[in-house]
Amino acid sequence: MQGYKFDPINSLTRSELVEIELKKYFKESNLKPGDPIPKETELAELLHVSRNVIREALSHFRMLGLIESKKKRGMVLTSPNILNGLERVLYPSFLDKKTLIDVFEMRLVIELGLADFLFLRKTEKDIEDLEKILEKHHGKGGSTDVYRLNEEVQFHGKLYDITGNNTLHDFQQLLMPIFEFVINNFSKLKNPPKKSSVVHKDLVDILKKGSVSEFKTAMEEHLRPHMEALTFYKNSITDTNQFSE
Repeated sequence: MQGYKFDPINSLTRSELVEIELKKYFKESNLKPGDPIPKETELAELLHVSRNVIREALSHFRMLGLIESKKKRGMVLTSPNILNGLERVLYPSFLDKKTLIDVFEMRLVIELGLADFLFLRKTEKDIEDLEKILEKHHGKGGSTDVYRLNEEVQFHGKLYDITGNNTLHDFQQLLMPIFEFVINNFSKLKNPPKKSSVVHKDLVDILKKGSVSEFKTAMEEHLRPHMEALTFYKNSITDTNQFSE
């Protein structure tokens, strides 16, 4: 068999082939969200397949959020949530340790770049909401890991909200299970990094009276322990002794 060239076998189903054709049609017809698409019967006739095959392809499009049914209009294109597919896989038990670390690094990179948007779009109400989060948790009189984690989640979640970027907000929500998983493992490190000198109250004070550059510097210090902990996390992939029993 040496020197013989095999032709690749096309293993696509008929419905998958229909999906490919429909995507080409949507693109070449320059259709936009809200535009109607042909009816099932018309598509079946044009593509020379059964309506069941068309329904299967359209069902997949609905699941992806690419189309929806409208009263008196039939099926129309929609603007899909680009993070929809990630929701099914961004769960700690489904991911290996390296992937968890990579995703957590993405979260840190994003938060280090929030400053310009925060100062551009923050309102007095946003500042009040941040202060209420701090008052709520510090008013409990406790500093247990649970309280610290809840404050961390709510405070940084509010920062994402202030940006007004819906995709950023949705992405932050998707990261919550991974965020909690990594933070909980952070507490198990035998030699955890030194705590940051910048706490949430400092960040709020800078948002109220400071500048973008001051906030960026403060956020770098606030996230520094997480950045340093990532070195331990990465080492732990091959060295489990980084963690206490």
